[in-house]
Amino acid sequence: MSKRFLWMGAVLPVAAMMLAGCSTFGIGANPTPVPEVEDARYATSPANIASLTEVVQRSPNDPQAYNMRGAVFGQAGRREEAIADFDKAISLDPNYTQAFANRGLVYRQMGKLDRALADYNKALSLDPSYASAYLGRGMVYREKGQLVQGLQDFNKAISIRPDNAQAYYNRGLLYQSQRQHQFAIDDFSTAITLSQQQVEPLIARGLSYMAVNDYKSAAGDLDEAVQLDKRNLQAWTSRGLAYERLGMTEKSAGSYAMALSIDQRYEAAKSGFARVGGKPGQAYQTF
Repeated sequence: MSKRFLWMGAVLPVAAMMLAGCSTFGIGANPTPVPEVEDARYATSPANIASLTEVVQRSPNDPQAYNMRGAVFGQAGRREEAIADFDKAISLDPNYTQAFANRGLVYRQMGKLDRALADYNKALSLDPSYASAYLGRGMVYREKGQLVQGLQDFNKAISIRPDNAQAYYNRGLLYQSQRQHQFAIDDFSTAITLSQQQVEPLIARGLSYMAVNDYKSAAGDLDEAVQLDKRNLQAWTSRGLAYERLGMTEKSAGSYAMALSIDQRYEAAKSGFARVGGKPGQAYQTF
């Protein structure tokens, strides 16, 4: 169990400094238990779903077949179909731990937090060492505002799986929301080390660096983030703020301009671009 404390003061008003706490991290903040394939686009392709449907038709009493297809439906955003498959898997095997956890994940994504919590509780009653269920339940608790319980679950997930980047990232978001930015930075740093080429923990760490006025470190993280994902609106806008605070107007305006090229209506980028004297149609050096 971590010895870190949880300050129960007011939640950080993220909009005030554009510290919009990241909500997604690849499969991190919304860890979707899909089949282990190298290309996620293939996993959710019509061809793969059709193939899984053939498996279900050949083995209509196999709970694993329904669970597998349900996971892919969930990854594809076809949530009602995913729920139906998990329901079927559970009806065939009432002790199917992963199907309960998978259904809990989809319920959480649908905003049905009480149902998600019940499913994660059931999964953990069946397997008290199931790290992914602690992670998922921790996110439910965080969304319900039950931060102490969320912290306990993230700690438990990490104690079971110390290499779980998702748990460190989500615990970091919880710390960040409570203005415990050094704790958040530590967790985001671990997530970055464990999960290469993921943009979300870099953005999150950059935001916490800005919160403690370390704009140079923030800019470094956000430089890397925009190179990993050139269409990431939050990364470009946050980078604009970091360079604005550093007094580097050219890079700041260029970053805001890039954000506006993604979404010209994004208010945080519009106001930032105006603050640094940005002029529409003008070319700016971003690096």
